[in-house]
Amino acid sequence: MKMLEYVFFHSQPFDQFVAYLKELGLQPETEIEEDCWEARLPEDLDDALSEKIEERYDRLMDLNQQLFDEEQDEGYHTAGVVVNLKDGDTVYAKVDPALLAKIMGVLTPVEFGDVVNAIVDAVEDPDERTLCQRMRDEEQG
Repeated sequence: MKMLEYVFFHSQPFDQFVAYLKELGLQPETEIEEDCWEARLPEDLDDALSEKIEERYDRLMDLNQQLFDEEQDEGYHTAGVVVNLKDGDTVYAKVDPALLAKIMGVLTPVEFGDVVNAIVDAVEDPDERTLCQRMRDEEQG
């Protein structure tokens, strides 16, 4: 049977990915070698499920790259958050590594991405109404 392979170079995003797959009711095959973590799934997943998995994998690959880069740059510690702008540009916001580690210890990359995206949306498209006014307007229609 052909398998889809998902490769990571850091254990943290790998562990989060495997946990996500298990939440979806899947049982991935895993293999861990020296500095490489791999999860495999059957290729015959339905398209909607496959798309959800690919989306999560892409987000975790950003974290994977960040963690990998930090480990490679001994003596130079920096961390960043990927910020997707509404014009399609992607920029990186520099964040203190210790602070980002605390955040990632509590939130999944998707949850933190949702927070970042909400902030970006509020900055790029400000809405002067209070939250109560917005909720009332949404309820009305």
